[in-house]
Amino acid sequence: MVTTIPGTLRAFFLPFGYHFRAKGWQVDAMACGVSNCAECLEAFDRVWDIEWSRNPLDPRNLMVAPSRVREIILNNQYDIVHVFTPVAAFVTRYALKELSKQAKLQVIYTALGFHFFKGRKLLKNTIFLTLEKLAARWTDYLVVVNGEDEEAAKRYRFLPPEKICPIPSGIGRNLSRFNPDAVAEAEIREVRQELGIAENNPLFLSVAEFSARKHPQDVLRGFARLARSEAHLAFAGDGPLMEKMEQLATNLGIQNQVHFLGVRRDIPRLMRASTAVILASEQEGLPISVIESLCLETPVIGTDIRGTRDLLAEGCGLLVKVEDIEGLARAMAWILDHPEEARMMGKRGREHMVIYDIKHVLSLHETLYAEALKKVKKS
Repeated sequence: MVTTIPGTLRAFFLPFGYHFRAKGWQVDAMACGVSNCAECLEAFDRVWDIEWSRNPLDPRNLMVAPSRVREIILNNQYDIVHVFTPVAAFVTRYALKELSKQAKLQVIYTALGFHFFKGRKLLKNTIFLTLEKLAARWTDYLVVVNGEDEEAAKRYRFLPPEKICPIPSGIGRNLSRFNPDAVAEAEIREVRQELGIAENNPLFLSVAEFSARKHPQDVLRGFARLARSEAHLAFAGDGPLMEKMEQLATNLGIQNQVHFLGVRRDIPRLMRASTAVILASEQEGLPISVIESLCLETPVIGTDIRGTRDLLAEGCGLLVKVEDIEGLARAMAWILDHPEEARMMGKRGREHMVIYDIKHVLSLHETLYAEALKKVKKS
């Protein structure tokens, strides 16, 4: 299993390691700095450090990493190489293109959201579409996690239809952990006490990296436009824009109502303590924070983009346009002014989350891997 950084493995793919090892597989992982990730060392049989970067322009990505990737794969005679995240997926497929052609292994790429998408500027879309078409030549199976990406993969003929595998439940979540009954009322009170928020004060929550594509400034501006002095807003996450957002909160005069929590390991507690979760991104594949919130019956306000749109269909949440500050404020106001309808919206969301159970997702991958193994020829 290959990702650019170990944080992706730690956040999403540890269950894959444990599950398939329990079935007698050897399951290894590859990422930059993965040997320093204690959870990865426990979940996988072996881990491999690769010198690459999330920055696609880093010269190491094509000058250093491919030869090391090829060496590791050849020496260990893997049957399946499953790649995720843009840089790791492209570089690994480039490194293994000849081996894949010889049917010595099968390369599976899960696209957690193509980097070309509706609404993006034409030049960037053209560049990323061209790269995906190129890398598709070195791919045996393509897994897509939302309707827009599935349609695009088929329209551009990345692979034959039978090699394009829709898994709309994405990478799944542990529904036992993300369960409203698993969070005690005492834990909810603890969260609110930590933040200094009274039990009857509304709390909005955004769980996302502070990066440009997540649009945290829109959440802040929408919250300021809401103009409800009793309401609070919390951000769980960190990233390059965090200091700017703290300053923006001050500039908007809402600094006493906004809480910057940093990286948290108690997301279920935070979500259950919240009135609604907000995600204002311009780009997602299948946003995990939305899945987790719906599993916990917490209403969601999201932007009308692929992935989020799929999850909030059938009345499971509120959708607003990207960068629509007024729309975000109206959605927050609706949540506050219609508490019973918002509660029912959260319950509908939970009912739709059955297919996102990690057990179901692992079962789908068992089927996919079994199909891939039929193609492997060892010399």
